[in-house]
Amino acid sequence: MNGADTAWIIVATALVLFMTLPGLALFYGGLVRGRNVLSVFMHCFAIACLMSVLWLVAGYTIAFGGEGAYWGGMGKAFLTGVDADTLAGTIPEVLFFAFQMTFAIITPALIVGAYVERITFAFVLVFSGAWMLLVYAPVVHWIWGGGFLANMGVVDFAGGIVVHETAGLAALLLALVLGPRKTKHTPPHQPGMVFIGAGMLWVGWFGFNGGSALAADGSAAMAITVTHLSAATASLTWALWEKIKFGRASLVSMVTGSIAGLASITPAAGSVGPVEALIIGGVAGILCQEAVVLIRDRLKLDDSLDVFAVHGVGGIFGTIMIAVFGGATWAAQLSGLAIVGIFTVVATLVLIYVIKIFIPIRVDLETETNGLDLAVHGERAYELNS
Repeated sequence: MNGADTAWIIVATALVLFMTLPGLALFYGGLVRGRNVLSVFMHCFAIACLMSVLWLVAGYTIAFGGEGAYWGGMGKAFLTGVDADTLAGTIPEVLFFAFQMTFAIITPALIVGAYVERITFAFVLVFSGAWMLLVYAPVVHWIWGGGFLANMGVVDFAGGIVVHETAGLAALLLALVLGPRKTKHTPPHQPGMVFIGAGMLWVGWFGFNGGSALAADGSAAMAITVTHLSAATASLTWALWEKIKFGRASLVSMVTGSIAGLASITPAAGSVGPVEALIIGGVAGILCQEAVVLIRDRLKLDDSLDVFAVHGVGGIFGTIMIAVFGGATWAAQLSGLAIVGIFTVVATLVLIYVIKIFIPIRVDLETETNGLDLAVHGERAYELNS
């Protein structure tokens, strides 16, 4: 065991959990109507709790339990055979388990942005749990657990394919099946909350990308540096592009640009330097903004908080840029994107339609109109008369 590596991954684990709780919850919560903000918090918090338990029960062993080409087996269910002295590289395996658990938490939590303000709470829990075990965990094994895509040479440092492509595609499919919100043109109720959440995500992403080096070394330091530069550049190009098109740059849009830059650098953070990070972030700020326009205005899909346009497109773009800069072969990167994309689409659609048989996917019109906070959870975020 290396003490420095262990200490850093302990910190990185806390940072990645901080991304979901409270970063992502605040980022998403500020973007919805005031009468739905608590439902967003509930979705993120409940997903964090449920994924933690399921990762222990079966998720970790499916992803990292063995050497199979397609899945890891059940040999490490409930962390069987793992104790405080078991090592994964230079760190305790139980710490590696915890670090990867925070990824298993945030990936289904990202999908929350596609279905806010109109989905049933029961469907959220059942779908998120099943999706993590049957879609996310196998893809983790294929790329990070020594599976067949890793053997093909696919490079994904911290989750451009594993996290952002899978979550983005699942979000798009859920938005398609659910249909649009009745009040989808309502502006964000609290841009300040969006800003705070985005700032927390940015800081937490240092653990997300820097921790993926699994060591306290130069690779982790470079990953943190390029992560920051990509986020900063994407924020600027997003705001500039918006200013050119509409004559003003908004706070919500600029901080959304930072998330686009962060998602885009994620797969490449172990393969590129500062100059390449500027290029990736600079392009991502414009590319992801145009993806928002395509999906929201031209395709008329209510991916409510632009999960696919920002995370999906960003992750796919960053994965391709690894090949552009010579960090992997074009064949490997495109094959990885295609295989995971097809699998995610098919498996996600099957899960959606099977679960729909037993659990309603959408709340009734009255609940949607009045807001999910009071109707579903019996609380208001803002008691103005108290």
